[in-house]
Amino acid sequence: MTTSDKNKSFTLWPYAIIGAMVLFMGYIAFFVYKAMNQDVDLVSKNYYEQEIKYQDHINTLDRTKAAGDVAINYNPEKQSILIQLPESFAGQSVNGTVDLFRPSDDKLDQNIPLQLGRDQSQLIETDKLEKGLWKVRINFSAGNETYYSEKTIQIK
Repeated sequence: MTTSDKNKSFTLWPYAIIGAMVLFMGYIAFFVYKAMNQDVDLVSKNYYEQEIKYQDHINTLDRTKAAGDVAINYNPEKQSILIQLPESFAGQSVNGTVDLFRPSDDKLDQNIPLQLGRDQSQLIETDKLEKGLWKVRINFSAGNETYYSEKTIQIK
């Protein structure tokens, strides 16, 4: 092989490397473009109203904890939920609702009025409820204050 034959030889490697780099830069530029045009709204338009509602909910939970724990006990043998308000509510007019919330199927949700007996308790029969996970949410008011308690139960 002479020196003129060596100069005439053609190699594709430099063009392939440059082509791969251009394709890679185009790929990165495409994703940067898509990311810059993506609509990201982390804060809702009525953020302050939602924050006030959430703070009110936190205050309600604190008030409920200070008044005493609301006992929500599920008894699988008797197929019932026993709700027991603390003694601090004795003698007060208590109004509210018990929401039986089914996370997997909102058609099964139930809203039951809170009807306490003399011992500040209420028994709810669960034999007609579907088996599975339920959230028992109690919203009630006594005097001018509102209270809230929640417990997740597994109906068997």
